Amino acid sequence: MEIESYLEALASASPTPGGGSAATIVGALGAALVAMVARITSDNPAYIARAEEARSIAADADALRAALVAARAIDERAYGAVVAAMALPKATPEEKSVRTERLQTALRGAAVAPLQAAELGLGVVRLAERAETLGNRHLASDVACAAIFGRAALAASAQNVRINHAFLKDAGLVAEQEAALAAVESAARI
Repeated sequence: MEIESYLEALASASPTPGGGSAATIVGALGAALVAMVARITSDNPAYIARAEEARSIAADADALRAALVAARAIDERAYGAVVAAMALPKATPEEKSVRTERLQTALRGAAVAPLQAAELGLGVVRLAERAETLGNRHLASDVACAAIFGRAALAASAQNVRINHAFLKDAGLVAEQEAALAAVESAARI
């Protein structure tokens, strides 16, 4: 989907795409900036001693960007399942039971998707840190923006995990995911 089409969909009255999906785009932008910094640096004769590391960073950034793009679709499907479960009938006890079960299953998926996106956001932060060690001062603001985007993607994803936790009944799963999320946030210094 072209960026303009995506933004139109995001601005629409439809519940998807939403914040979780947008978080992955922000992370992908950060990864793309890291790749740009690494490629410009690897091509610059002044940084020949860092060219191999720069190429490695660019390859890692490309892979991370692809993972974030894929995470966008995963998040949209996961939240779409929540919306579909919420729309199920609930007039009878049997319908309520089916709806509750489907909703809890969907909420699990809707918490897992942004948790994985948060981990990818941390990956962007770490790659930006690697890109900073390349020492290309002319691209310092791009590296800083990449790190900010990575942290923003992580923080936004964390919000989406936690909103789903508010409705999940499986306290053990919530505790497990919250611990994983706290570790990711700590590693990114959020």
